Amino acid sequence: MPKIVDHDAYRRSLAERAARLFSEYGYGALGMRKIATHLGVSKSALYHYFPTKEDLFLACTNQVMANFDPDIVDPTASEEENLRCLTDVFQKDFASEMALTFDYLRGKSQAEIANDEAMQLALKAYRDLVESVVGPSRTEEVLAGLFGSLMVAYFSGR
Repeated sequence: MPKIVDHDAYRRSLAERAARLFSEYGYGALGMRKIATHLGVSKSALYHYFPTKEDLFLACTNQVMANFDPDIVDPTASEEENLRCLTDVFQKDFASEMALTFDYLRGKSQAEIANDEAMQLALKAYRDLVESVVGPSRTEEVLAGLFGSLMVAYFSGR
């Protein structure tokens, strides 16, 4: 009897596990061979699901953003309370996520970044979340302030 594989579920599982590897080792430190070894699959199997490392990174970004809980915004809470909650959520893995993001973007032009599907997916998720708290007119300002505050806190060792 042939083995029945849910290819979509397996692909999501690979991406979820690879996301942890990217977070731990960075983008530049991992090649597809090393990723395949860590995931316990052959390199050809990994390439079957993800033709390039960028495709795998995009799938990882999709997985991470899909697991982002939009219910962290409480419609009954004040804007200040919701922003504090968002800050706490973003702060949790901020250092490793920013390190990974900058590693991934290293060497890319502004145009390449603007057209990068993984970055646009992540940015949209962050914007949507912040917009649900402050509305569309203040989204960019508040998101910039939130990320700026997290960066200053990180640089200050807090």
